[in-house]
Amino acid sequence: MNFVLTEEQRMYGDLVKKFVRNEVLPSILKREAKHAFPEDLIAKLWEMGFINLSIPESIKGFEVDAITSSLIIQELSYGDTGISTSAMCNDLANVVIAQHGTNSQQEDFLRPFVDEPLLASFCLTEPGAGSDNSAMKTYIRKADNGTYLLNGEKCFITNASYASQFTVFCKTGKPSAQMMACVIIPAAEIKKAEISMQSTGGREMRLSSGGTIITGKPEDKLGQRLSNTAAVKFEDVVVDEQHVLGDRRLGFKYVVDVLDYARPMVAAIGVGLARRAFDVTLAYAKERKQFGQRLCDLPVARDTLVKMWKKVELADMALMKAAWKVQEHAEDRGVYASLAKNTAADAALFCANEGLHLHGGYGFMTEYEISKLARDAHVIDIYEGVREVQDMIIGRELV
Repeated sequence: MNFVLTEEQRMYGDLVKKFVRNEVLPSILKREAKHAFPEDLIAKLWEMGFINLSIPESIKGFEVDAITSSLIIQELSYGDTGISTSAMCNDLANVVIAQHGTNSQQEDFLRPFVDEPLLASFCLTEPGAGSDNSAMKTYIRKADNGTYLLNGEKCFITNASYASQFTVFCKTGKPSAQMMACVIIPAAEIKKAEISMQSTGGREMRLSSGGTIITGKPEDKLGQRLSNTAAVKFEDVVVDEQHVLGDRRLGFKYVVDVLDYARPMVAAIGVGLARRAFDVTLAYAKERKQFGQRLCDLPVARDTLVKMWKKVELADMALMKAAWKVQEHAEDRGVYASLAKNTAADAALFCANEGLHLHGGYGFMTEYEISKLARDAHVIDIYEGVREVQDMIIGRELV
């Protein structure tokens, strides 16, 4: 494992830093207060090549490795983790196509994202099935004409209100089945759909191929307000054989492969937020005077700053090792992905909460960025598997 970044990796990092400094940070608190989805920033990220990182060279024309992807997401998360979550969700939804789709499926389902700034949704979680995927009820059943019909409801789906393509994990045959499939509702179908906006802010999409997709009201969340989240309901959506990825009995394996790829990316989100919380707090501690001296010169405050810095650096090292393991397709990549995710989430929570504490009463005011970071940090410990699930994965591998 080499800790020296390549010239290309440094270039990517510098470009994202410049983008965040010029386009994100100056207006981030105003954007967040309005709960406005940043379509303009997503479009700029697409133009710069900073989303759709998992699309293979055969489709995109160039490859972005896992370490570079982690660097990009980390730097983008330094500006806002809601934006980076929405951007990363395209890869969460599309990496399974890159990993298990045929050449034809990759061309059909990934090419649209190269041609224009579309968003995708990864549909796994359900109201009664969070970490326990076996409890999901969404399913496909074979129709008389040989196609499949998709029915079910998903919740907490990133980009749902704006998605042009849905990657859906579902049971095969009936809701109580043991086998799981992965199906794609492609951008081509959504573009041809009859779309009507609901008074709640959701969408109803009547597909020309058959069936309806309904997205619910965008969720009002504690944090990551610049990321869109909503429920999605599928009613008799027609799924052609071409829209079923790989073996329709191996969906659970595909989920594991996706999450092994995604967890280092979530760790990158955590590291980016933790570093921003540390930098914001350090800058405040250098300016704030207490007891006749700078806050950062008080031993108790300096001790907290040291602990914050150590958390950030340790999480960064765990992230880079996990990304390297994923990049090398190492057999033990899953355990290091879980380690990185837990370490980064812990760093994000610690740095945001301790940073708010050092800000004192000012930290509780929304005009100070640390209050936003404290709210944003909590979901990093939850999505893509809560800490207990990560510990369960690590424990299973150890024994």
